Amino acid sequence: MELQAAAPAPFLPLRPLLLLLLPLLLQAVAGRSSPYGNRYAGDKVLRVVPENEKAAKTLKILSQQLEVDLWQPGSISYISKGAVTDIRVSRNNSQILLPYLQQANIQYTVLISDLQKAVEKQSGLGSSRNRRSLPGYSYEIYHSLEEIQSWMYHLNKTHSDLVHMFCVGKSYEGRPLFVLKLGKRSRLYKKAVWIDCGIHAREWIGPAFCQWFVKEALQTYQSDPAMRRMLNQLYFYIMPIFNVDGYHFSWTQDRFWRKTRSKNSRFRCHGVDANRNWKVKWCEEGASTHPCDDTYCGPFPESEPEVKAVAHFLRKHRKQIKAYLSFHAYAQMLLYPYSYKYATIPNFSCVESAAFNAVNALQSVYGIRYRYGPASSTLYVSSGSSMDWAYKNGIPYAFAFELRDTGHFGFLLPETLIKPTCTETMLAVKNITMHLLKKCH
Repeated sequence: MELQAAAPAPFLPLRPLLLLLLPLLLQAVAGRSSPYGNRYAGDKVLRVVPENEKAAKTLKILSQQLEVDLWQPGSISYISKGAVTDIRVSRNNSQILLPYLQQANIQYTVLISDLQKAVEKQSGLGSSRNRRSLPGYSYEIYHSLEEIQSWMYHLNKTHSDLVHMFCVGKSYEGRPLFVLKLGKRSRLYKKAVWIDCGIHAREWIGPAFCQWFVKEALQTYQSDPAMRRMLNQLYFYIMPIFNVDGYHFSWTQDRFWRKTRSKNSRFRCHGVDANRNWKVKWCEEGASTHPCDDTYCGPFPESEPEVKAVAHFLRKHRKQIKAYLSFHAYAQMLLYPYSYKYATIPNFSCVESAAFNAVNALQSVYGIRYRYGPASSTLYVSSGSSMDWAYKNGIPYAFAFELRDTGHFGFLLPETLIKPTCTETMLAVKNITMHLLKKCH
């Protein structure tokens, strides 16, 4: 009797097999806790307000020795008596720092007790990550670089009457630097407003606002007379992500990355602070010469291709551009020049009244108070900033917004606060723009 081989199992074509497996694969991806692994497990964010010079000096020394990640102020050199200091400290170092602060009788508050949990909650790698794949683009969640660039392409295609997308250059890692030109096309000469977001990679609420601004402009152009006037009489150049390499890195490797991603030949540290790299009192007070510092000014002004590309564009259009607005986080402030020195700008009264009206308009929605004034005295002295550079290059209205909040969430502003933050900020920006149209300079 002949033995017959068992019939082979029916062959399942590859495509149907993939379709069957896809939900399982998506479920597995959605279930992953974080692209950052467990790197922030046990990390804490502390707030210390030194009561005297001795406490400030102690805190400076400890911050240097433990290599903490300073969230506020921008540099260890700014830690002083009465200055709000927010520091992120690793699990191991917190076991050294906390007892030492207690022993030295230096009061502190724990703002975030477990950074890992806070990161996973905010970065949208669960329910909100799934919302990204649904039809329609949500402006109430944070988006990756790829998602934002796809959104820009889409608007360029679907709103060609009001939107024109172009590229001003390439980043250090070769990514395109895209800008949206927003406004009714006209043969007449039109003044312009420049808006950039995301100079510092970890400040995600900035790019969220840039997207919100574009959405509001397009959605209310027909119904809102003020918006129609703005888009008819002005062009808006909007750069949703200035520091594209750093922003991508903050999504994939380190949520709290701040700088660009350029390499340094002598040090292993990457990146330059793109807001200390401009040719205005470059590398003086408030900037660091050390490549490993968060406020590193770079080897020379405009060393970063991102800064060089934007500076070149602004120089080329300086006669047309009347306002420069840059969006940062966090502190709830509206700042104007100068950053690098304690001095009054020549058109102070006009800029001051624009700032005063803007913060009042902002406060009218949810009662959120913003401090406003010259950056040097309102925040701290810093050199090589984009705002000072814009002003020095003939742009009469130069502002830097520090958006929500004042430290409770810090760089991890929840997605639920995107809408209120952007709604109130929108009123401030419209206010500044209408001021520009009424009486410039």
